[in-house]
Order: sequence, then structure tokens, then C-alpha cells
Amino acid sequence: MLTAILGKKLGMTQVFDENGRLVPVTVIQASPMTVTQKKSEKTDGYEAVQVGFESVKENRLNKPKLGHLKKNGIKPLKYIRELPAAAIDDLEVGQEIKAEDVLTEGDTVAVTGTSKGKGFAGAVKRWHFHGADMTHGSMIHRKPQSGGATDAARTFKGVKRPGRMGGETVTVRRLKVFRVDSERNLVLIKGAVPGATGGLVVIRKMKKGD
Repeated sequence: MLTAILGKKLGMTQVFDENGRLVPVTVIQASPMTVTQKKSEKTDGYEAVQVGFESVKENRLNKPKLGHLKKNGIKPLKYIRELPAAAIDDLEVGQEIKAEDVLTEGDTVAVTGTSKGKGFAGAVKRWHFHGADMTHGSMIHRKPQSGGATDAARTFKGVKRPGRMGGETVTVRRLKVFRVDSERNLVLIKGAVPGATGGLVVIRKMKKGD
């Protein structure tokens, strides 16, 4: 079966555990996924499962994606992603997979999402530089100062400078599944996960040693 699921981040809240302690959790909408394609070692050189998530109108998809889904008799789906699978023999194209089929309470997971985009940011905000003196007479304050050697007449790669911040793929590891609500298709995960509200996330079960 699959070892990961797709979901949509709904936001954060807090719940009580069995000991009455308050636990901050992130709520993930994990509607049933549909298997859209099986990739095997023989045909593709590796094993994986392609799944679709969240129903959408036909006119919201481009023709290649729509044709790919129609070819397999699957309704239009907004997101199509490949997920790792322990075995693909027991999966069929068109099969629906729910969160409870993959995750259980107490599982250790890694959550991948796209971090919030913050636009162009300076070195203090982007790289946490402490800045210079904020006293009278100082003309530096939050400037990044030297950009490196003057001999090279260029800025070296990897130098911490102002630039676009956020909007990157981020993975948070070793989070715990607090609860799986099968009736409402919700997954509650202890702590915060990357991304803005409404963003797509991938929740992957972690193995020992990961």
C-alpha cells in the first residue's frame, strides 16, 4: 500500500489529549485520493503510484492532464502527484484511498509543503543578521555591508544577500499524528507544518532511521 497521502492545510487549532493537556495541532483536509496510474520497474524503471486529489471542473485543467484522466475513466482532479508505495500489486487504477488506510494515531511523519512567499527581503529578515548600531551617527543599521572580495568583480554563489524569500519546498520531519478523523476526512498533526492555509501538503510515514 501507499506510505504517503496528499492533503490540504486548513490551519491550526488546539485540542486536549486524554490527560487533559492542551496540544497545538495542524488540521489537514485529507479527502480520498484516486489512483490515476501505476508505475512499475518494468515499464518506468521504478515503482510508484500516481494519485489525484480534489475534484475540479473540466475547464480548469489543461488538455494533457484531462486526457490522461479520461483515458483511465477518472473524473477531473486538480492535483496529480506521485507517491512512494511499499507495494503496488494490491492497488488498482481508479481505486480510492482514504487517510485511515495509510495513517494511524501515533505515526511519525514528514510533512512537505511550499513555504509562504514573503517577496523581496533584506539580509536581516532573510538570514537573521543582527544588524548594526541603531544610534545617532550610524548610517548602516540594516545594510548587509561587504559582499566579499573586490578582486573577483562578482558576487560568489551562496553568499547571504538580500533576495526573494519563501515560496520554497520545505519538509518538517518527525511530527506525530495526533488523530485521524475518518468521518470528516481530517488528519490532526502535532505542531506546525509548512505552507499557507489552503496549500497542498504531502504527509509521508517515516521509517526507523529516517
